[in-house]
Amino acid sequence: MKITKFLLVLSAMSYKSIAQHPQLQKQLQTCVTCHSAITGISLKLLETKEAININNIHKYPMQSTYKVPLAMYILDGVDKGAIKLEQKIHITNELRRNTWSPLAEKYPKGNVDLTVRELLEYMVSASDNNACDILFKLAKGPKVVNDYIHKLGIKDMNIAATEAQMGAKWDMQYTNWVNPSAMIQVLEGLYNHKYISEKSSALLLQWMTNSANSDKRIKGLLPKGTEVAHKTGTSGTDKKGLTAAVNDIGIITLPNGKHLAIAVFVSDFNDKPEVAEKTIADIAKAAYDEYDK
Repeated sequence: MKITKFLLVLSAMSYKSIAQHPQLQKQLQTCVTCHSAITGISLKLLETKEAININNIHKYPMQSTYKVPLAMYILDGVDKGAIKLEQKIHITNELRRNTWSPLAEKYPKGNVDLTVRELLEYMVSASDNNACDILFKLAKGPKVVNDYIHKLGIKDMNIAATEAQMGAKWDMQYTNWVNPSAMIQVLEGLYNHKYISEKSSALLLQWMTNSANSDKRIKGLLPKGTEVAHKTGTSGTDKKGLTAAVNDIGIITLPNGKHLAIAVFVSDFNDKPEVAEKTIADIAKAAYDEYDK
């Protein structure tokens, strides 16, 4: 059943937070109910811990936003000495061409050695699907990464399928799901160096900041030059015109020096993807204006 009502489930903290921001509440309500999508929002001001969660109990397909927790797992291995950033991985001719992959465009015949650092940057900054699956192979599969995330205390997230598996079968993308507040846990942990070292956290956030991810979502309506470390996620559209996911997660640096973690997942809709992108941009701008006061 689709969740289209605003504030279907709020934690006690969320209720208190949103009650303190009536104008933001009105704006978010408009964003959530403006079209048929299932839209989940989680916001957290990292300095004060003030949080808002809207439609948080739905299992939203993550798409490429799950590349952030995969990168965390690999960097945790680097911190522990099990993996080296400069170690080389030989890529044969196995690169898939029927997927988003700047890597396959650059090395169409494969047969190249790339470092773990390069593959991580391709995966996070360029959202490369082949790089993602090569790193899943290094990690010994999605289940290992999923177990790692759960051991960190991030429970409302499930990582079960590679990019190749999602590409092969439409329904597989729904096995990689998250509640928006769980992704905020990931972002807050990165910001506070809770899960991986300060050096590794800074590196991952740098890749997210200097990325080629769509600037029409969280960044879409923010003032030019606003620093945003973010990662998008996007599904395809099926024969019936259904788009499963248009997502963006990130940390916005506000002019007042504070940091706003934001996760917006727009799922299962028949509008054009640009409509979902505009929804995310509207949500981010409303939160930016409110929390910069």
